[in-house]
Amino acid sequence: MIEVVKFQGDAELAAQWDSYVEQCDAATFFHLSGWLTVNEKVYGHIGHYLYAKQGQDIVGVLPLVEQKSRLFGHALISTPFCVYGGVAANNEDVQRALEDAAIALAQQLEVDYLELRNKVPSSHPQLVEKCAHSYFAWPLQDNPEAILAGVKKKQRAVIRHSLKADLSYKVDSDTQTAYDIYSESVRNLGTPVFPREYFNQLREIFGHRCDVLTVEHQGKAVSSVLNFYFRDQVLPYYGGGLPQARELKSNDFMYYQLMCSAKERGYGQYDFGRSKNDSGAYQYKKHWGMEPTALHYQFCLVKAPALPNLSPNNPKYQFFIKAWQKLPLWVSRALGPMLSKYLG
Repeated sequence: MIEVVKFQGDAELAAQWDSYVEQCDAATFFHLSGWLTVNEKVYGHIGHYLYAKQGQDIVGVLPLVEQKSRLFGHALISTPFCVYGGVAANNEDVQRALEDAAIALAQQLEVDYLELRNKVPSSHPQLVEKCAHSYFAWPLQDNPEAILAGVKKKQRAVIRHSLKADLSYKVDSDTQTAYDIYSESVRNLGTPVFPREYFNQLREIFGHRCDVLTVEHQGKAVSSVLNFYFRDQVLPYYGGGLPQARELKSNDFMYYQLMCSAKERGYGQYDFGRSKNDSGAYQYKKHWGMEPTALHYQFCLVKAPALPNLSPNNPKYQFFIKAWQKLPLWVSRALGPMLSKYLG
């Protein structure tokens, strides 16, 4: 018999949850229980983490977080601020039980919609798909020379150029530098930034699973990326560069050095994350030689008449994006967190 239970957040159960996530093939870094703490502590969102039991054993998990905003709507999402989500389970029966429970919960909460960020599509008849993103990943070769040789020719030339520049890098826990660079980078793109505390909490909650690689030019940080580690994977997650990074090729240097560093530390897979199909970031990742794999984000509409469109490509956001790009950096850092908490 499959029993679906709501996770109550005690330490013993969290350890059991995470132990299951570690060994379940369908689970990802973003299924770890720490994301519940991040969402509740940093953003004040309500978590509805569900798990399935058979006897005393966990046989499936479904992290869900409720977001409610007058501007962006009311949603139940697996999982905000994460590229992957949905059910991780032992088999299809467990998956269906958890999805049924999620749909029932979405109806009970009277949300606009339920969103499951699946890597693999579900066959649940009440879920509809909106496939607008792809993710990029590849195995890390045995040494720096082999990693570089595996990169497409044009991108390889860019990396070789960066290796001749006066660039150095370090790997540490400096989330402050990562945030400062990232916040300026996303302001320049017209995107509200997360609160500084978010980066701090990611490092505190995930500990050894999280670090920062920062590239310096003549002693000054110019590019930085906050990374996650899970099983055999390294996942560069929040990266950016100052305006001079383009000329210095320091972002290219940064991602290449992260691959080399991760391989040296025993990791074998590089997950470059998601990008909106045919966007600039999508094309950039393809230039490295990685092939896109479609993500299968699936929805159950509850009160909403149609699927949400919070994409920056939505024409109604273009004026806002252009105005945001002109804000002083300190203003964008002050105002961004009030909006970004609903845009994860």
